[in-house]
Amino acid sequence: MTPLLVLRPQPGATATARRATALGLETVIAPLFEIHPLVWDAPDPASFDALLVTSANAVHHGGEAMTRYRHLPLFAVGAATAEAAHAAGFADIIAGQGDGMAATDLAVARDKVRLLHLAGREHVDLRHPAATIKRRLVYGAEAVETLPDAARAALVAGAMALLHSGRAAALFARLVDAAVLPRDRTTVIALSDAVRDAAGSGWAGAFAAPVPNDEALLAIAARLCDQGANGSGGTGSGEARA
Repeated sequence: MTPLLVLRPQPGATATARRATALGLETVIAPLFEIHPLVWDAPDPASFDALLVTSANAVHHGGEAMTRYRHLPLFAVGAATAEAAHAAGFADIIAGQGDGMAATDLAVARDKVRLLHLAGREHVDLRHPAATIKRRLVYGAEAVETLPDAARAALVAGAMALLHSGRAAALFARLVDAAVLPRDRTTVIALSDAVRDAAGSGWAGAFAAPVPNDEALLAIAARLCDQGANGSGGTGSGEARA
């Protein structure tokens, strides 16, 4: 069976691998980033209507200061972030089905316009004409300098690479090139069109999930494994969303 190369940071990498295993898929974990907490000042919760959280890492690494906001509604970018928030003790959680802007739109639609955005050092600068968004950086992600040995071995063995962010996709492409590995022997499966495009061209196959979550990402991987091929060339279409 074609293995799946999981490149996202921990603990997300293990969560993705667990979901893949439940589908009967083989995985190799080789994170391209190491996440670490940042020191941050927690503003007065009374100044905000809700939290806006665009990564589960913000919940995992926000520290004790996160407890100050548990009484506020929390708008999560997706199901994984919502699950992390629930485990951290938040009760009023609204999970989006898209990107950070979609989560912001969802908050505004519910009249939550004073938002505290808990984000990573590398983040999308979310803005909304009907909302005031204050941001605190609670974690950083340090990129590896070379392709991990486990990733190299998996690619040589024909693994398909799972890409969960635009930053990871661009880094993966650079590291593959630096390792002098041919792109045309690897299929990439991305969380969205934008993530797929960040990986550039020249891959054996390049697919994007129709919705940005692990379930959709792994459904594409399972289909490709069932076909017994490491992609069919070109970019994804139909359910893979070209």
